[in-house]
Amino acid sequence: MFDAIAPRYDAVNKVMTFGLDVWWRRRTVGLLGLPVPSVVLDVACGTGDFVRVLAKSAHRPIGLDLSAGMLANAKVGRAPLVLSDAACMPVRSCSVDGAVSGFALRNFADLPTVLAELARVVRPGGRIALLEVSEPAQPVLQAGYRIWFNKVVPRIGQLLSDPAAYRYLPQSVAYLPAPEEMLAMLTDAGFGDATRHLLSGGIVQVLTGTRR
Repeated sequence: MFDAIAPRYDAVNKVMTFGLDVWWRRRTVGLLGLPVPSVVLDVACGTGDFVRVLAKSAHRPIGLDLSAGMLANAKVGRAPLVLSDAACMPVRSCSVDGAVSGFALRNFADLPTVLAELARVVRPGGRIALLEVSEPAQPVLQAGYRIWFNKVVPRIGQLLSDPAAYRYLPQSVAYLPAPEEMLAMLTDAGFGDATRHLLSGGIVQVLTGTRR
């Protein structure tokens, strides 16, 4: 599915988010809170949006994704890209300073195993910052969010890309654990001070933690 939508993935994202996805990624890198230059994995990097933001922030990014189509459409300059399953990364233990991920948590079949892998490869004192969708608590925002995400997004996907994929993407939120459960997963994996940050009125969230 991700191979199929890769050629128009960036363009559709910009339309769906009114360009806010760029700011969300910049804010996530800020919440990562690592000194530059740090070696940072972008797990499930897609076409490299986070890789580009990390590079512009003077970090040393490495992108990993299971979709060859996404990697083939990535425009990331000299940053290395690796075809890899996030649950079994070809990365030495304690060898990177941090990791980010953008809108991928709900697509992992075994999220605890992915978090355990992040804990393995990130050095003690290193940081992670995971960007994901969230349903706002405020009733008006919540109603607007549900209409946009469940009705408008599939229509945009139908017009600009693959209809089936953009029906799946809103539905995939059902696979996302509750916020308190995700924070508990981070703690259990080995990340201290696990924290949830809400952006743009709570329509997206960033989960951060420091490797113990």
